[in-house]
Amino acid sequence: MSEIFMTYGTMITPIGNSASENFNAMLDQKSGVQFIENSGFNQENWPLGKITSLPSEERYNTLLKRACHNLVEVHGGDLFSDEKTLIIVSSTKADIDALPKDTFASTRTILKEELELKNKIVVISNACISGVIAINTATDYLQHSNYEKVVVIGIDALSDFIVYGFQSLFALSNEPSKPFDKNRKGICIGEACGVVILSKEKLNDSFHVNYLGGSSSNDANHISGPSRTGEGLFRSVTKTMERASVAAAKIDFISAHGTGTNYNDEMESIAFDRLGLIGTPLNSLKGYFGHTLGAAGLIEVISTMKMMEHNTLLKSVGFEETGTTRAINVLKENKKQEVTTILKTASGFGGGNASLLLKKCPWN
Repeated sequence: MSEIFMTYGTMITPIGNSASENFNAMLDQKSGVQFIENSGFNQENWPLGKITSLPSEERYNTLLKRACHNLVEVHGGDLFSDEKTLIIVSSTKADIDALPKDTFASTRTILKEELELKNKIVVISNACISGVIAINTATDYLQHSNYEKVVVIGIDALSDFIVYGFQSLFALSNEPSKPFDKNRKGICIGEACGVVILSKEKLNDSFHVNYLGGSSSNDANHISGPSRTGEGLFRSVTKTMERASVAAAKIDFISAHGTGTNYNDEMESIAFDRLGLIGTPLNSLKGYFGHTLGAAGLIEVISTMKMMEHNTLLKSVGFEETGTTRAINVLKENKKQEVTTILKTASGFGGGNASLLLKKCPWN
């Protein structure tokens, strides 16, 4: 595979309006998960990762426009209007308020108007692995088409539909989530937008990483529950390491999915044990943002790139005591450490699992 580079686009979450703002907030262990009044079906106050500056209506569309503004401000408009640039959008539902009509109609309209796109927009919606799959798909386009740059946008906004849905599954936690912790109670939902830009050559002198390889797998276990043996995740990571020619011992850090549910966290611990990664430092970022669904893969990759840039591993907020049968190496504190090669994993409804490997590029 020819060399592929990746750099920051933007990142908007409850704790920041850029990748740098978010990273600085995470360094200070700031969480965007707060109790939101009357957010449940029966007016319960659920802890959610809500961007309070978004309006009550048109949350998704406003968030997408804000991301477009950030992108043009940082990178200029020519990058996006170039005929050699493709846009991929990762979202589980897009503008859900548009139902029963096309929930992605506004996405296409906003991106074309704000970024003056020349090409059709590719939409990837595969539950919570959408973001990682979108990045993997971007590299396929760079390898096997005439596109020279691919912009990957991961975005999802909070809505009653999503909160009530997870509430009906009895999956919501009544306190901020604690991934992998003994006392975890479930998932917290959030909203965010994250953007990365992949290219055949470095775009500028900013921080870049090399994409080494990625893959996906489906364990077909259950519509909402993962394989109890971690089989799907095990197969995906095994294939990713083979494609990247990277052994387990060469991986410095794992950005895990870590939803804070019993089945997900246990499955991941088993898979990492089977992969020979039991001692590799890892975290889940769900304690900072909640689970942002289609945006999760993007904002977690961006956060991990920041860790690589600054050689600092971020603690897994909410974790205190191991709550899985395999004693994985979950970070309890921020840690200064050289971070060269990282593994990002994701798992989702329908048995989906995805992974990718990134390596730090030398500075210019």
